[in-house]
Amino acid sequence: MMQRSVRLRAGMFLAPFHPLDESPTLSFERDLELATFADEIGFAEFWYGEHHSGAYENSASPELMIAAAAQRTKRIKLGTGVVSLPYHNPLMTANRIAQLDHLTFGRLIFGAGPGLLVSDAYMLGLDARESRDKLDRGLDVITRLLRGEWVTDSYEGWYDLRDAHTQVLPCNPEMEVCVASTFSPNGGALAAKYEAGMLCLASTIHGGYDALTTNWRIACESAAKEGRTMSPASIRCATDIHIAETRDKAMDQVREGYEKWKLYIKNQSEQLKESPAHLSLEDLLEKNQIVVGTPDDAIAQIRRLEEKVPDFGCILMLDKNWSNTEHKKRSMEMMARYVLPAINGDNRNRQKSFDWARANRDGFIDVIQSANKRAFDKHAVTSAASDGTTPPDPSAPFESLKLGA
Repeated sequence: MMQRSVRLRAGMFLAPFHPLDESPTLSFERDLELATFADEIGFAEFWYGEHHSGAYENSASPELMIAAAAQRTKRIKLGTGVVSLPYHNPLMTANRIAQLDHLTFGRLIFGAGPGLLVSDAYMLGLDARESRDKLDRGLDVITRLLRGEWVTDSYEGWYDLRDAHTQVLPCNPEMEVCVASTFSPNGGALAAKYEAGMLCLASTIHGGYDALTTNWRIACESAAKEGRTMSPASIRCATDIHIAETRDKAMDQVREGYEKWKLYIKNQSEQLKESPAHLSLEDLLEKNQIVVGTPDDAIAQIRRLEEKVPDFGCILMLDKNWSNTEHKKRSMEMMARYVLPAINGDNRNRQKSFDWARANRDGFIDVIQSANKRAFDKHAVTSAASDGTTPPDPSAPFESLKLGA
């Protein structure tokens, strides 16, 4: 078994997904509650997404969710997962991000992407085919603004900046930037260009798993041309993980929620042959696209991801609202309690100590019995003369200790 040189972190990624029969008010509250719980159990990161159409992914502003979550949490980092840059004026985005970093006391991760839903771009009168080019341009302007530069630049139909600057710079001058990466090489190239992390949102789905190696290689090669190196610690791999005490229990907990989620996927992409709308839970499990099972199954999935990107930094549990909150929290707890320690080798020395104690237990028992006999012998010498009693057999109380020998 490989030993990591980078400790694996755990986090949650919420697009978020919520069925149409659920209260939007309570769905936002639940998403904030999960961030609080993640903070309590030691998760490293929590991400909120941005979508504007389709009904299921109902959070329009990751910044608003993070501002609220920041008031309920103390340690966990909070990420925009992601701000769809083509939809926003770069100066306004930079201002919001800088202010939000202060509201989190420097715990913000700025995640950026081109925008996933074509329907979102359509409503804004944008050509989604231009989104990746706009992501590059937007990152260039926003990162300069966040460094304190004054920017004069224009992009026809998008922005016209004149001496643009952010009045308040981020609380954390080294605030991390992450770029969404799925199938195309764009994410890896931009991560290298802007010294950013990679937010791999299709790590185990059809086509996305194989793209991990390609995109990571592109990022490393692009960075090398600039005389820099990419750290695998900056890579986040997001995948569906729900774990319970048994596989059957885990399957029972997610099946109803999965069928509801499929209604949304059918609505979006049923005509595509490779769409998950045509697959059952069992199909996805067989293809290793998801984990619905035990901690051992989650460990196996992480090992598969390590084959593509050794020492990747963070496993993100991609929440699609397949289970209720109670079961979801239990799954998160089991990730922190059992999966991360197994991956990071947290109990290696404890296991060595356990094995050492077992290997030497006979000798230790002999010492205990010898010490006990000496105590009884000493007592017998001092007491026998006065009362004439015979001391008990000193080995008798410890015979039971040899049962496991």
